[in-house]
Amino acid sequence: MNALTQELVDLLSLEKLEENIFRGQSRNLVGKRVFGGQVLGQALRAASYTTDRPAHSLHAYFLFGGDINAPIIYEVDRIRDGRSFVSRQVRAIQHGKTIFMCMVSFAEQEEGLNYQVAEPEYPAVEDLKSEAELKRMMVEFVPENVRASFMRDRHVEIRPIDPQNPYQPQPAAPSYAHYIRTHDKIAADVDDISLHQAIAAFYSDFTLMTTALRPHGLSYLSPSLQCASIDHAMYFHKPFRVDEWMLYDMDATVSASSRGLNFGRMWQNGELVCSTTQEGLIRLREIETQ
Repeated sequence: MNALTQELVDLLSLEKLEENIFRGQSRNLVGKRVFGGQVLGQALRAASYTTDRPAHSLHAYFLFGGDINAPIIYEVDRIRDGRSFVSRQVRAIQHGKTIFMCMVSFAEQEEGLNYQVAEPEYPAVEDLKSEAELKRMMVEFVPENVRASFMRDRHVEIRPIDPQNPYQPQPAAPSYAHYIRTHDKIAADVDDISLHQAIAAFYSDFTLMTTALRPHGLSYLSPSLQCASIDHAMYFHKPFRVDEWMLYDMDATVSASSRGLNFGRMWQNGELVCSTTQEGLIRLREIETQ
């Protein structure tokens, strides 16, 4: 596998320490704190290690920022093992403190009623520039002291639709979309549904929270802004592959009380395969100090 894809697989493959206790490593992916998608993916993987069924929903709260220089311990509580549904609670612990909690529900795929809304119409993925190309086009706007980290390759390939320069954001509709996939195919010896779902959880935190910033002409790099994920929910509707292009379509419905509510839908081959919801903190520091 491509080196970045291998690193992502390694990041979401946990070490078993004890029955129901796992350890994941941390990486500096977005700055001083652990990337929320990393914790989501690792927590989902930890829960998945305790059952042979695929996940169908995840509900999570981010409680404290994670330390990128320390591993994270995941404790899984086997809440329920039913005939149809399996329920797990996961606590992520660093330095003796719970930094994240989630509930995950698992169930086998069943035949039944089938309906979905229509997939939105966007330009084809092959007609779009990659995020790496767009970054090279805006490098002159990036301060020298953060240029290396800004230009660093992500562990996934992203092709944005209607991108903005985060250093010169303009007011826009509260919607955003991009195509996303791993840089390389998932190797056959690790290719299982729990890994694909964990990588999709990792995907799901990219840009979702910042959708609510677009009407205000702000970006995650705006110097006056404090951003943090508060909670995150994810629903897995149908099987998918993270090493094939997925369309991630996002919109925000409200920003109020220094919070924004965002929704996302992942599409593959015309099928709605995942849905996400996230509320994020979007606090202006000038307002906070008045």
